[in-house]
Amino acid sequence: MDFGLVLQTDPPGAATVGLMRRAERNGFRYGWTFDSSVLWQEPYVIHSRILANTRRLIVGPMVTNPATRAWEVTASTFATLNEMYGNRTVCGIGRGDSAMRVAGRRPTTLARLSEAMSVIRDLAEGREAVVDGTPLRLPWVRDGHLPVWMAAYGPRALALAGREADGFILQLADPYLTEWMVRAVREAAAGAGRDPDQVTVCVAAPAYVCEDTPEALAHAREQCRWFGGMVGNHVADLVARYGEDSALVPTALTAYIRSRQGYDYAHHGRAGNPDTAFVPDDIVDRFCLLGPPAAQVARLRELRDLGVHQFAVYAMHDAREATIDAYGAEVLPALQP
Repeated sequence: MDFGLVLQTDPPGAATVGLMRRAERNGFRYGWTFDSSVLWQEPYVIHSRILANTRRLIVGPMVTNPATRAWEVTASTFATLNEMYGNRTVCGIGRGDSAMRVAGRRPTTLARLSEAMSVIRDLAEGREAVVDGTPLRLPWVRDGHLPVWMAAYGPRALALAGREADGFILQLADPYLTEWMVRAVREAAAGAGRDPDQVTVCVAAPAYVCEDTPEALAHAREQCRWFGGMVGNHVADLVARYGEDSALVPTALTAYIRSRQGYDYAHHGRAGNPDTAFVPDDIVDRFCLLGPPAAQVARLRELRDLGVHQFAVYAMHDAREATIDAYGAEVLPALQP
């Protein structure tokens, strides 16, 4: 199993670079950042510094979207980083949540996302692509390689990921929901004539390493409760489309947002987010990894057996360095050859 670190690009940018260097020293292979240009610093500028200050780390956004940048600009950015640092990028992409809604726009359609994934991959790898009716190619690209991994929850998005994406990003670590969604992606891949095993599965969620005591676990839950609110934004979209009791979406995912009252992106992805009080403890425990390393290893083995190739640690809490170091010392060695 591979491991990644996910950070927001809060200033100073040097702190993000430093944490990514720490992650690489601890054996992490991927470094991910949020991409929401109003809320945080521009990720690709910081990605360049991360790549310059690491040797093997693969970097990318978790996740970008097809609407805030022109597709040829996104492709050129990845291709430039790859030319400079040796094909060490991955494009995580989705319909767009915070980046779009903060600017008063709606997330893009799945049809638009599908087109964008193909265009960005083709241009970044040196092939011609048609962008809004105009054939384009980046003539300077040589031997480019850009995997495109798609974030998804709902049935139509899961099917698209299976049909077209190189990887699938699932932002929660609940084994039941992971099994349900990975199965949907694999079935779609097989239906499209692809080898389902070739679709990389990345589960991303907060991890908080602490003692197995009521006090320590209560503190960990408060540090990670924001995640249930973030996921709840996507769940609310699913409920609006399919209904709460639809057979197309598990109630294990949708039921907890019944008391959700709204969401202020000013607190997005941050511990202490006041808009996430509706998230119950059991959702935090299911969606996140909390407790001592041995307990987290047990959950990760369960996820690995369900077909998960990478676990990406969201580190938006008060124990970032300690969690990175604990993973390097006790978690990664238990799950890697």
